Amino acid sequence: MKDVQKFVGLDVSKEMISVGVAEAGRGEPRFYGNVPNNPESVRKLMKKLGNPENLHVCYEAGSTGYGLVRLLLSMGIDCIVVAPTLIPRRAGDRVKTDRRDALRLAQLLRAGELTPVWTPDEDHEALRDLIRARHDVKEDLQRARQRLIHFLLRNDIRPPQGTRNWTVKHRNWLNTLKFEKSSLRIVFQEYLHAIKEIENRMKRIEAEIHQEAIHSEHAPVIQALQTLRGIAEVTAVTLVAEIGQFSRFSSARQLMSYAGLVPKEYSSGSSRWQGSITKIGNAQIRRVLCESAWSYRHTPSVKGDLLKRQEGQDPEVKRISWKAQNRLHKKFYRITSRGKSGKQAAVAVARELIGFIWAIGCYIEEKKLNEINVA
Repeated sequence: MKDVQKFVGLDVSKEMISVGVAEAGRGEPRFYGNVPNNPESVRKLMKKLGNPENLHVCYEAGSTGYGLVRLLLSMGIDCIVVAPTLIPRRAGDRVKTDRRDALRLAQLLRAGELTPVWTPDEDHEALRDLIRARHDVKEDLQRARQRLIHFLLRNDIRPPQGTRNWTVKHRNWLNTLKFEKSSLRIVFQEYLHAIKEIENRMKRIEAEIHQEAIHSEHAPVIQALQTLRGIAEVTAVTLVAEIGQFSRFSSARQLMSYAGLVPKEYSSGSSRWQGSITKIGNAQIRRVLCESAWSYRHTPSVKGDLLKRQEGQDPEVKRISWKAQNRLHKKFYRITSRGKSGKQAAVAVARELIGFIWAIGCYIEEKKLNEINVA
């Protein structure tokens, strides 16, 4: 029985792993049981199931990360991590248990119906955690600022006319505020102190991001992406962390789909309908690209920070960047001139922008590979 091809579905939680096994053929999958979620138990499980070359394993991407897939691959076992949103679901199925999920995964793996996700190496995963930590801190900062602003509004305290929130002038005004009641004074001081603490956390994280952008193995791609308008250091590092290897996408269209920026479509017979973007994909990529797309509403130019970022970069990369500026500015203007909103134009520009990002990423990766081969 150890020589039989086996398809193993794992439903992984923090403490336990539920195991479903389907053998080659059309037989019903069987539930093997639950094992503790630790390396020793996983090794014992795989030895009992069969020879490594006969095992095919899968589990859903989740909060447990990619340690399990790395362990199984190191044992010579074929393993994939699957996207939960792309797992086929039976209509009307309202019962969900770990046992059923493990059996379903094993059955779908045998049928070839599962879509694997890209498994990052440890360096990429660490970079991704760093970028997502910054995003979490940014959300914390926004909430902390809102608490202080609402506190001042409740007490009918408003900044001077023409003062924008969180500018130098606004911060200087905050430092002049006095409260007669000690309770209000404490509340104000704590809210203000919380904002300063979060801002310090942001500075520490961004300092580490800067080091990664300059000294890590991903630095060439990160620096090259910054030649594009609207893509500064944090955005470039985010793209590299979330996309990983650009050349794993055979076309720009695949990367657009990965980011959830392609339109919904329903076509039947002679009718064809396209709607808003699918939003099925990496939300982090989609968010930063839509933010960057707004910069293309301005007339194409290379000056200021963009000129500094382009210094010393490959001529081919700068050529792609200039082509992107002209094409995307025309697209933004063309869409808004038809009466469409700026948001719709930004999404359309973001979809094309990721094509230029893919071109630059693939070019730098190929160039780096050629340099290694020559050396």
